[in-house]
Amino acid sequence: MDTQAEHSKRGRAPEPGTGPGARSRFSRVRGRIASVLSWRRVLTGTIAAVLALLLFSAYVVQPFLIPSGSMEPTLRVGDRLLVNKLAYRFGEEPRRGDVVVFDGTGSFVREDPATNPVAGLLRGAAASLGLTEPADTDFVKRVVGVGGDRVVCCDARGRAEVNGTAVDEPYLHPGDTASRVPFDIVVPAGTLWMMGDHRSRSSDSRDHLGSPGGGMVPVDRVTGRVDWLGWPPARIGSLEGTGAFDGVRGPGGAHG
Repeated sequence: MDTQAEHSKRGRAPEPGTGPGARSRFSRVRGRIASVLSWRRVLTGTIAAVLALLLFSAYVVQPFLIPSGSMEPTLRVGDRLLVNKLAYRFGEEPRRGDVVVFDGTGSFVREDPATNPVAGLLRGAAASLGLTEPADTDFVKRVVGVGGDRVVCCDARGRAEVNGTAVDEPYLHPGDTASRVPFDIVVPAGTLWMMGDHRSRSSDSRDHLGSPGGGMVPVDRVTGRVDWLGWPPARIGSLEGTGAFDGVRGPGGAHG
């Protein structure tokens, strides 16, 4: 290959863009392009992964961060739950004893609190991935009464009665009775009576007896059933069910 000196000796300059300097510049430009393309691939992959997680969370399983002790000892502050959003999608409805996440708008809270739309969107995305506390309208409680049930509290042993059957609730926080506040209610069709497991620290249906809706949560406000614990590592696994309501009969006398 002719060198620049040889070209000069022959009286002609090297063709533009073919010298060592040009090749070096070309290599640097090609490196920059490759770097940009690599970062674009990483960014595109990250965005696709986040969108897939958000879709999965929206329709299948949603992480949920426990912000309070109202469900102790079953659920603890800082637990990450995995909420099964398909549990009630195909005709099945919440049953007594189920632990569920629901939107309390219109039952536990009057309306959605005003918020900045952009901040609300970001917070909602983070909450749906279990990275931050849920919205003020989201709650997790246990279903104690379903449509048609009469729930009364309390008997001489501090137990709630559902359709005349006293219920022993082994999941209650040690030292708690079924309720320190007496009540006698009939659950309207299509709604649920919700209570926390730490009854002395839970703000639940009992606190909204005088509110519109009487503390009843519409079934269609239920987000899903808590089936698994996803964090911390020592508590990962399925959430145990309860047989506390197995002896309870439905309003018509059949076992519910």
